[in-house]
Amino acid sequence: MSQDKASDSFASLFEQSKTPARRSFRLGERIEAVVASVGKDAVFVELDGKRQAWIETAELLAPDGSIPFKVGDKLTANVVEVDGSGNVRLGRSLGKAGSSAALELAKQSGVAIEGKVLAVNKGGFEVDLSGGSKGFCPVSQMDIKFVQDPNVFINQSLSFIVTELRDGGRSIVLSRRRLLEREQRENTKQLLDGLVPGAVVRGTVTGVREFGAFVDLGGIEGLIPASELSHQRGVNVADVVKPGDVVEVQIREVKEVKPTRPNDPTMRITLSLKALAADPWDDIENLAPEGKVAAGVVVRIADFGAFVRLASGVEGLLHISELPGKIEHPSAVLTSGQTLLVVVQKVDRTAHKLSLGLAPEGLKLGSAVAKTTLTMGQVVQGVVERIENYGVFVQVEGTSGRAGRGLVPNADTGLPRGSDLRKNLPEGTKVTAKIMELGDNRLRLSIRAAREDDERSQYDGYRESVRGPAKLGTFGDLFKSKLQGVTPAPKKK
Repeated sequence: MSQDKASDSFASLFEQSKTPARRSFRLGERIEAVVASVGKDAVFVELDGKRQAWIETAELLAPDGSIPFKVGDKLTANVVEVDGSGNVRLGRSLGKAGSSAALELAKQSGVAIEGKVLAVNKGGFEVDLSGGSKGFCPVSQMDIKFVQDPNVFINQSLSFIVTELRDGGRSIVLSRRRLLEREQRENTKQLLDGLVPGAVVRGTVTGVREFGAFVDLGGIEGLIPASELSHQRGVNVADVVKPGDVVEVQIREVKEVKPTRPNDPTMRITLSLKALAADPWDDIENLAPEGKVAAGVVVRIADFGAFVRLASGVEGLLHISELPGKIEHPSAVLTSGQTLLVVVQKVDRTAHKLSLGLAPEGLKLGSAVAKTTLTMGQVVQGVVERIENYGVFVQVEGTSGRAGRGLVPNADTGLPRGSDLRKNLPEGTKVTAKIMELGDNRLRLSIRAAREDDERSQYDGYRESVRGPAKLGTFGDLFKSKLQGVTPAPKKK
């Protein structure tokens, strides 16, 4: 043999050694394989890299008539036939078991067989397995759920697992429940492979509670917490979904949990309905424009203020300090369901928070609120809004809420010590005051300082009006004449 031929022969043997050997499959063997193609009559799966097996689509159809498998999915089935060429046919059952050998194979392998329910006997069902064989299925083994009316199964052709086989096949005990539980576990495993955070799935609402809604995803149940039903806060779960509704949801979390009781789920799946709905905060500039008047409805009242809904999923806080007058609780002036006009003072898009104030009287919906700028030393007009032992609170004209509400301490009212504030400066009194302190949400005013400034201004104006080339006498003469309302004559030289 030449060196070239020897090299070719070695290369050929080497390539053959890398090719996996064809494995053999036995009847009844349960295998898991990846779907290679989905046809009208059959679904093909990959076996060992060299060949494929097939299963009739009729065995895989979902209740709605669809094929719940696509290329790449994993499928679990039993080997029901291997021909002389090694071709493998799969199935969910062996079909009708017409011999004791077939029944023994079904029992040992766990492959389902078909039977027709003939009658209801004491404690169970009589099932025709063809070929003269009859089996018995206890009532407790007919379904996963409790069987309320056994007669509904009569004349139905169903699949069963052979659990006992005695007396040469004359005593056959069957269980449909074991088959359903096995299929449920396999479906759950396949379903869990596709349940990853962010995935969008469809399901049916099975139960509604105060804390959320349970959804059947096809053999496994998930929960939509109340907070994930809608962008709107505090919604009633029953107002959003009801049992039987088919919903499209997003997977938020899949977490393995330790069951507290037998048969409790080992996986906790959290779902979201609102994740697939438009977020109103994406359009917050139009729904709640900062600095403009908006209409809202009081939805909740707390000790510190009231929450006002401006649109579905958009709520803002009207703080108690933004309410006029002296009140102990917001409920003294506001009620749930009340409609009112507010000013959007601040929008925090990241935190989804709105700060609101009451709209000034006379402004309409959509009106822009002119921002009043206050400066140190400015003399302003205002109205007494609240009276305390230590002074009075004045709402500066052109403002609303705490930003324009300032304190006039007792010493700055200009009244004698011990005066009755309620008598001398009752609520609603219009006053003129000077800004003495401003910043850090503090505004201090002084009526006395404004009055002194006014008097000084009048005096300075008087001096300018009488100033002339002639001597006007001493300052005392001028002040005395001012009090007497007479202008003094110039002194003679």
